[in-house]
Amino acid sequence: MNTGNNLLYLLLSMLLALIVVSGILSEQCIRGLLLAPVLPDEIFARRPALLAARVRNGKRWAPSYSIALEVMDGPSHVMYVPKLEAGAERTVTWQTTFAARGRQRLPGVRAATRFPFGLFLKAGLPAFGDEVVVYPALIPIADPRPRASAGAGAAPLPRRGRGDDIYNLREYRPEDDRRLIHWRSSAKTGVLIVREVAEEAADDARIVLVGGGRDRDRLEGALSEAASLAMHLLRGGAGVEVHAPGLVVPLGRGRAHERTVLTALALYEPGAAAVRPSARRLREIVVDLG
Repeated sequence: MNTGNNLLYLLLSMLLALIVVSGILSEQCIRGLLLAPVLPDEIFARRPALLAARVRNGKRWAPSYSIALEVMDGPSHVMYVPKLEAGAERTVTWQTTFAARGRQRLPGVRAATRFPFGLFLKAGLPAFGDEVVVYPALIPIADPRPRASAGAGAAPLPRRGRGDDIYNLREYRPEDDRRLIHWRSSAKTGVLIVREVAEEAADDARIVLVGGGRDRDRLEGALSEAASLAMHLLRGGAGVEVHAPGLVVPLGRGRAHERTVLTALALYEPGAAAVRPSARRLREIVVDLG
């Protein structure tokens, strides 16, 4: 029986079919996507940090189209991946700034798509629930040597540092400055050899934090100062020890020790019990926690 509505029914059926197909295809695109964070070596408070997410299409044969990676916390960031083949991966980056030091949770990131017709938004669950250690904010500092306590240590003997006179030759280590490679010795021995030069201005130091830290703003400022001093000394070739109420970081040098000091300061909360520093005689730099 022809009621004159057959064309209307046909158009309605086609629209319903498009809706169903759109839902199936968008679900297929979002399924099998795997997200993993890629973090920088150092994250400092109040300084933009470059974060990254690696998205991988875990499906065996089906590509994913029109993928938007959305950062859920803080300012809105959306990174767009037009197509991701089966088994392929892509890394996208964005900047974020952590306001405070200490353990901070990474912003959540989710994958979403409106493929193919934009009728539906299909999104996965937010990823990245990990915590990261955010180092204290860095501040400009003057040369810390005049601030060192007079007579806190004996005159330093010549040792390796950043001067001009050659102190020693040894095998290359990953943390060494490549500009110090001694190419002639390296060619003779077949391994990389670096020059150790006599230190001119880098004296080992003990950074001493004093006070109870009752004023929170002053405490954070003092920890930023201590972190900045430690980085300045360590990257100048000096050894650094940190002593504070409830905390002692033994003397050390190099990039690994720098991370140890920064992590200790990032997680530090003033303790009630004083800890006796090492017996080693060092120049002391006093920072008041308030």
